[in-house]
Amino acid sequence: MRLCTIGIDVGGTNIKLGLVAPSGRIIARTNLITKSYARHPRHLINALVSAVRDLIRDNGKTAKDIAGIGIGLPGLIDVPQGIVIFMPNIPGWKNIPLRRIMERQLKIPVFLDNDVNVITLGEWKSGAGKGCANLVCITLGTGVGGGLILNNALYRGEGFVAGEIGHLPLNEDGPSCNCGGYACFERYVGNRILMQKAAQLFRDTSVRLPDVFARARRGDRRAIRFWQDAATHIGNALVGVINLLNPRMIIIGGGVANNFRFMGPTIRKVIRQRALKVQKKMVRVVRAELGDDAGILGAHILVKEAILGRKII
Repeated sequence: MRLCTIGIDVGGTNIKLGLVAPSGRIIARTNLITKSYARHPRHLINALVSAVRDLIRDNGKTAKDIAGIGIGLPGLIDVPQGIVIFMPNIPGWKNIPLRRIMERQLKIPVFLDNDVNVITLGEWKSGAGKGCANLVCITLGTGVGGGLILNNALYRGEGFVAGEIGHLPLNEDGPSCNCGGYACFERYVGNRILMQKAAQLFRDTSVRLPDVFARARRGDRRAIRFWQDAATHIGNALVGVINLLNPRMIIIGGGVANNFRFMGPTIRKVIRQRALKVQKKMVRVVRAELGDDAGILGAHILVKEAILGRKII
């Protein structure tokens, strides 16, 4: 494939777009603030179309220079039909035929998938999971998502919605979740919940998660304990995943993973204490390597392999 691609990573907070060379090098980037366009799906779609056109024009390209557009979205995606079924953290999205709409406007092939599936592709092919046949990738941010590589293939499930680790129930009862369930993993370690806990802990409603990380680096015991508590929830959720799937590797990414220094040891400790003997001996827990580029690069791979006909399902 000699043409460029455009990768789009739609998150609950930010939207990252990148123009990617055939080699996988990101040539140019731009971004949008999700909440600025979250009032109605039409607003977000128009913003994406406009941003893609600007990215192409500003880099001296035309639509003929673009092989395809890959988009990762934080929700349930009908991959073959290119339909966004539901996005729990962006209101108004229900059965939206995003691929058809964008292809009509841009005249470029569009490929959709869940955002963490796309990030997982990036980390598997180009990042921390390179060469690993069985892995689980989770992202910790506005929500908590998961992607599965099983026997050297991206596993989407019968309805193309596998990997929703953030909606594993951690308890039989607990706080309600945007998905309609309750006591979901995401309701214990999602960004909003962690910021609420931090505000209570430090009695400061303006505190942000990077502030808590900075406090931990300075040796603040309350901040260190804050991240250890979050890590305990993460470890407990991963024990079930590890016992069920027996992966070789767990990759942890997303904004909260920037604090892996303080969370990693506790996550590994919980897994050692609670996971089954064979599974816990085999698994490695590592931090994602591609950072903010994972979604863009994964979207590039999504387009590339779809066009070349390589099996990633």
